Amino acid sequence: MEHARIRPTGMNRRSFLRVGGVAGLSAFGGLGSSLTLKGPGEAAIAMRRRHDRRIPKTATVEKPRIEVIALNRMAFGPRPGDLEAFRSLGADDDARLKAYLEQQLDPESIDDSDLEARLAGFTTLDKSLEQLWQDHMLSEDDDYQNHILPIWETTLATFLRAVYSRRQLMEVLADFWHNHFNVMGWMYRIAPVWVHYDRDVIRKHMLGNFREMLEAVATSPAMLYYLDNFVNSRAGPNENYARELFELHTLGAENYLGVGRQRDVPGYEQGQPIGYVDDDVYEATRCFTGWRVNDSDWEEGVANTGTFLYYERWHDRFQKTVLGRFLPADQAPMKDGRDVLDTLAEHPGTGRFIARKLCRRLIADDPPQEVVDKAAAVFTAQRNAADQLKQVVRVILLSDAFRTTWGEKIKRPFESIMSMLRATNADFAPDRDFYWMFNMTGQSLFSWPAPDGYPDRREDWSSTMSMLQRWRIMGALFQGWAEGVNIDVVSQTPAELRSANQLADFWIDRILGRPMSASDRQQVVEFMAQGRNPDIALSTEQIEDRLPSMASLICMSPDFQWR
Repeated sequence: MEHARIRPTGMNRRSFLRVGGVAGLSAFGGLGSSLTLKGPGEAAIAMRRRHDRRIPKTATVEKPRIEVIALNRMAFGPRPGDLEAFRSLGADDDARLKAYLEQQLDPESIDDSDLEARLAGFTTLDKSLEQLWQDHMLSEDDDYQNHILPIWETTLATFLRAVYSRRQLMEVLADFWHNHFNVMGWMYRIAPVWVHYDRDVIRKHMLGNFREMLEAVATSPAMLYYLDNFVNSRAGPNENYARELFELHTLGAENYLGVGRQRDVPGYEQGQPIGYVDDDVYEATRCFTGWRVNDSDWEEGVANTGTFLYYERWHDRFQKTVLGRFLPADQAPMKDGRDVLDTLAEHPGTGRFIARKLCRRLIADDPPQEVVDKAAAVFTAQRNAADQLKQVVRVILLSDAFRTTWGEKIKRPFESIMSMLRATNADFAPDRDFYWMFNMTGQSLFSWPAPDGYPDRREDWSSTMSMLQRWRIMGALFQGWAEGVNIDVVSQTPAELRSANQLADFWIDRILGRPMSASDRQQVVEFMAQGRNPDIALSTEQIEDRLPSMASLICMSPDFQWR
């Protein structure tokens, strides 16, 4: 007689997670006294070991159909029915991809009422910046939960959008740009205004014009506080923002030429230096003096509204030179800084850096130079277009490289867990239980402390510990150990499917949208069969007991982690 639960008797949830969750299941359970229950963690480890031997880092795996590629890169994986809907969009793969892309690039045309209903109870997402500041920064009750409510609700909304929004490309791009313009959102001064940064800075501009986005970031209280430009004055210059503006937001470290004279940089005499040196950063720091936040009741000329303030008495009024551009003394308010932003946004090196990062996110860790160059050319040529970034994204997603590349990226934890919830049609209403559980993956939302954002390369997320944490959480969610998350795979399985072979094939297709390798499929079947003939019908009790863990095993497989 089988145990009623795979989790060992007498082991509570905290202890179960401590020993490794699903990876620890292999040591427990049984089918009477003669057969040891094989846990999904043991099977997942076996799949991973074979996978690591079979696929070296320089190799790729078999390429799936275009709908699987598209919905794992332009979305956080398919939900039930998404693959079929994609296939109905045209007569061939090219037509389907173009049709799906144009739908996604016109998000306002997509009905997202289901998501909107799930967000209806949130109280901060529609507040103006001034309202956020008044209600959550200046609140007299000194309630910490009220203070962080804007970032808390934005975090929960981000989970819900990733799982339920039909505007999936927008969610993928929001994730990209939050990492590109990274801010540690849980900092004390930033948490109350986080709704503004997410809504009015990142999401508002991510299909628009990069130069406009750059200024929105530069004048947002979140970035001003995070990189200390709110204290940047002629009496005490602070280069933190200017440094990251060059190194991370625009030209990138790839165009940094170190310590040297500006005039010695090739192209300087022609007004187009090929890169930047430290003196460009120092001069730009002077340009942004006086860019601060209205956050004081006692300084003359300063309000306490949380909005951007150009504080002229702090500004360095003298002449400057940045990237070969001479800026005369006593320019109009904000013009020094805006000239720097103009110069950086127009520089071809910025186009190449942004294009390469987008290609890395959407295609491969090391994308083909041909598609990077093509996207960069569009970025620079369309630098004044209102839909500049939309045009760049379109070029990348319609490239041959996008259609033909697979297995050169793995999902980061956020992508992995969100795609699991989507594939299993989970009933998902995240709360603190899920939030703290998810944070164990190492990718807590809006929490990367350094300004470079979470890494986006395969080697950063493929370690044993990184994968183990995913397995722990997947196992816990499938077993129903997080309030607000219900994954009911039993009720979603056709009643006529009873054998291990049938059940494995149904859920492999449902979760992956494509076949597994024969050896990995065998691990799934063997786990479900537990030593019996895989073509023999299982009892209802056996199916109910094993099916959630079998589905979690598919999600633990290497096949599920590719994108």
